[in-house]
Amino acid sequence: MAKIIKIDPVTRIEGHFAIRVEVESNLIVNAYCSGEMFRGFETILKGRDPLDAQQITQRICGVCPVSHGVASILAQDQAYGIKPSNNGRILRNMILGANYIQSHILHFYHLAALDFVDIAAILNYNGRDPVLNNLKGWVASEVSSKAVFPAAPFLPRYKGDYLTDNEFNFTAIRNYMEALEMRAKAHKAGAVFAGKLPHAASLFPGGVSEKVTVDKIVAYKSLMKELKSFIDNGYLNDVVNVAKAFPDYFKLGKGCGNFLAYGAFNESNDNLNLLFPSGVIINGTIDSFDPLKITEDTDHSLYSSASGIHPASSETTPAPHKSGAYSWIKAPRYNGCVMEVGPLSRVMVSYIKGRDLKLKKLVDGLLSVLDKKPEDLVSVMGRHAARAIETKIVAEKCLQWVDELVPGEPSCTDFKIPETGTGVGLTEAPRGALGHWLSIKDKKIERYQCVVPTTWNCSPRDDMKKPGAVEQALLGAYIKDDKNPLEAARIVRSFDPCIACAVH
Repeated sequence: MAKIIKIDPVTRIEGHFAIRVEVESNLIVNAYCSGEMFRGFETILKGRDPLDAQQITQRICGVCPVSHGVASILAQDQAYGIKPSNNGRILRNMILGANYIQSHILHFYHLAALDFVDIAAILNYNGRDPVLNNLKGWVASEVSSKAVFPAAPFLPRYKGDYLTDNEFNFTAIRNYMEALEMRAKAHKAGAVFAGKLPHAASLFPGGVSEKVTVDKIVAYKSLMKELKSFIDNGYLNDVVNVAKAFPDYFKLGKGCGNFLAYGAFNESNDNLNLLFPSGVIINGTIDSFDPLKITEDTDHSLYSSASGIHPASSETTPAPHKSGAYSWIKAPRYNGCVMEVGPLSRVMVSYIKGRDLKLKKLVDGLLSVLDKKPEDLVSVMGRHAARAIETKIVAEKCLQWVDELVPGEPSCTDFKIPETGTGVGLTEAPRGALGHWLSIKDKKIERYQCVVPTTWNCSPRDDMKKPGAVEQALLGAYIKDDKNPLEAARIVRSFDPCIACAVH
């Protein structure tokens, strides 16, 4: 008989999330993911001025608000029949790029690294680094006063196999602390042109409302150079060292094996030249992306909304007592297939298309250092590696984009809100493919629907009872100790779930 293991809540992620797994002979044979709240943003937006949308939807998430703002203004651009100015397009890339960097640094160091780094090692530190000595003293006092380890914010912590190399533990812990400062600097860089972050004030249909000045260019560039240095000298090295220490995690968490990317970061105003291209990989075959093939199933979701229809026509009608449903997350599918989205999907699509020679060189170099093959990236450790590679690419592109700005030139295009209109904003949030579908009637929002990255990854079963991407990634995982299911937590956190987004 299968043993049931519940992790409720799954901590060190964004939002309220639970997983339930059935284990036989220490192997997961069934998995269920549950988003545990309802928020109703799509209902809130009905009847409002369309210009409210980019501000309200940013409140879906405090970690990746820029992505929602960008998706919203892309949908409005289309509905109004406008294109951003050249400065406006570049500024959108730069603001979104800064948000990517802070989000990826947050995920690795503050959400996922503590699954691998032994924070207890700090008690053995005897060096001269004042940051580590202060942390050691604080942790020691917490432990002695509470007789537990580790102290908050490092709780909860399962017993299990952590890094045994003390020197690397010290380096990783030091970088954990520095990463807090780097996240703040990434926010500051984005805020130079966003007005403020989180929740950018300057994102606007037609571009960005902030003006381009030499002073702002210099401020942004200075912060981005610091971030690039941390990425090159800290983040990438730490990911490689963790990957070398835990090679088994290149075999765990493979999941559905299908990948979806909408594409992001317009390099030209015709929207045809994207830094991260769009594409789908199904059963190992790459194909072009068709947005009309997206549907949302609700059979196992706590909604009475019609199932299996395109987001442009769907509704969000909560049904908290629905029989057989176990999640407030819908089940999006592409041509009926379960899809994984996120940095790994973007890297896989770009790598297979082979157009970005720099990305291919970075991927091949990392695989060589780790003695792995491209197919090994489809794993827990591959997701961490893909994020690190992407962070480096985005930081370098931000330093290029800032030099393309022209002070004094307009950063926004004039527009009028039409009586009626429709638009779709497709972009890539740090966590993956993000879409906003908008329809306007009488100059007001008639319908608004969002399908976000974690809706894809953490979906429940669909109408055909096919498990979602994370549910599939958990299958077959070996759980050494059912009281300390660290392996399952590592798999889930490799996707960087944002349940606040998924249950918007």
